[in-house]
Amino acid sequence: MDPIIVIAGSVVGVLVGLTGMGGGALMTPVLVLLFGVQPLAAVSSDLVVSLFMKPVGGLVHLRHGTVHFPLVKWLCVGSVPAAFGGVLLLRAFGSGEEVQSAVKVALGLALLLAVVTMCTRALLDLRRHGRSWRAGTARHAADRQPPAVKVLPTVLIGIVGGVVVGMTSVGSGSLIIVLLLVLYPRLRAAELVGTDLVQAVPLVGAAALGHALFGEVQLGLTLALLTGAIPGVWIGARLSSRAPQMVVRRALALVLIASGLKLIGASDGQLLTALVVVGLGGPLLWMAARRQVGLPASWRTERRLTAQQREPVGG
Repeated sequence: MDPIIVIAGSVVGVLVGLTGMGGGALMTPVLVLLFGVQPLAAVSSDLVVSLFMKPVGGLVHLRHGTVHFPLVKWLCVGSVPAAFGGVLLLRAFGSGEEVQSAVKVALGLALLLAVVTMCTRALLDLRRHGRSWRAGTARHAADRQPPAVKVLPTVLIGIVGGVVVGMTSVGSGSLIIVLLLVLYPRLRAAELVGTDLVQAVPLVGAAALGHALFGEVQLGLTLALLTGAIPGVWIGARLSSRAPQMVVRRALALVLIASGLKLIGASDGQLLTALVVVGLGGPLLWMAARRQVGLPASWRTERRLTAQQREPVGG
């Protein structure tokens, strides 16, 4: 068992537990770019590892009652067969060098899509937070009612997410959760994450089974990753309440951009330019977005103003 692989699994596990982000967006590019694992084997092994990591977070949300079971049911109706179908679609192209290259490019595009969905989710959350902050209240009582399930769009989200996960292992913790947020804007954040984690278990299981049937899972690699990832997820979940989430997520976005561009064949110069532009322009755009929804440009200013509002008059 390669101790470096175990350490890599631990680091990814901590990040997954820390941010709630899917392991596919982190583990698969690490295996391909840093360890030279073939893309198909990396996708397959990551799916098996995710099958063991997802229930860790899902059980926490089940205990806290933050899982929307009707949504889980209809997502699985679409995602489980679509995930297996995604594997079959991938296998229909064979397993030669051309297919490995195609998977590598598809993975890079999926990572860049994951960054877009991260930003979309952040903006949607920001808009909701802006409304609550201006109103001086967390939520109206009506907003706490479980949303009615839109069956056909929910099944379609499951199908899209299932195909992407089956082919690239990316999407269960990024693409699906953002599409749910768009379709159900009143769904509470905890319910959003809990629902996504629980539905991801059968989704990832179907994709992992499909890859295992074709003999693409490398047992030694998978066991080494699991050895590090399982305790890593637990540690990350314990740290999540105290970690600076904004800083962690920005760093992750840069890592995903770099990995995605590298996988699709960007040169070092193009990669450096993209990271500089995003690194410098991102915070400025975020401050503009905060002002747009009625929040102070800085979260520190917001925190100070909120504390002043809570001070008793004449205190």
